Amino acid sequence: MTTRIKICGLTREADVEAAVAAGADAIGFVFYAKSRRAVTPARAKALAKLLPPFVTPVGLFVNATDAELQAGLEALPNMLVQFHGDETPADCERVGRPYLRAARMAPGFDLVDFSSRFSSAQAILLDAHVDGYGGGGKVFDWSLIPPNAASHLVLSGGLNAANVGDGIARVRPWAVDVSSGVEVAFGLKSADLIHEFCSAVKRADAELSRETHG
Repeated sequence: MTTRIKICGLTREADVEAAVAAGADAIGFVFYAKSRRAVTPARAKALAKLLPPFVTPVGLFVNATDAELQAGLEALPNMLVQFHGDETPADCERVGRPYLRAARMAPGFDLVDFSSRFSSAQAILLDAHVDGYGGGGKVFDWSLIPPNAASHLVLSGGLNAANVGDGIARVRPWAVDVSSGVEVAFGLKSADLIHEFCSAVKRADAELSRETHG
């Protein structure tokens, strides 16, 4: 199995280029004005022009208005939409586009029920439950993930090159999502850290393949 890689919260051309060079499958742009990694639709459009075919732009929204969603979709007509707020299934489906739904993991959270309610999502993104929205660079307790959760899970929350291999081995996610774990400051990525992260994912995949196939 190949674990897909999403690098989120990009704000600079050099960081987009580094993510692509390292082998990222998706690039995340934050359309949430309160985030320190936020970009405007116009800025995201300029950055997305650097993406080659088969590298997917992802637009992250938090309780967005119809106008905010429309502005993002017009800027990036081929983007995958990521809902990271309090959106209902109807809120997510109203865009008529493939989407990811973030789940804020905490003790007592029913991921199976959540996944069933958002069954139209392309994947469920698992993040730490913190004040506000987003994972805040925090790792949540991976044992909270039930074995019968949705088949397409994106593991997020405090990942970096040092722990992503363990996360892949334990959770077996469809994809991993990193932001602060490859940063030197808010919204400023490090090409070296991006490459280290992507290399760690590929090593973890290779190790799992050896275990599976002997």
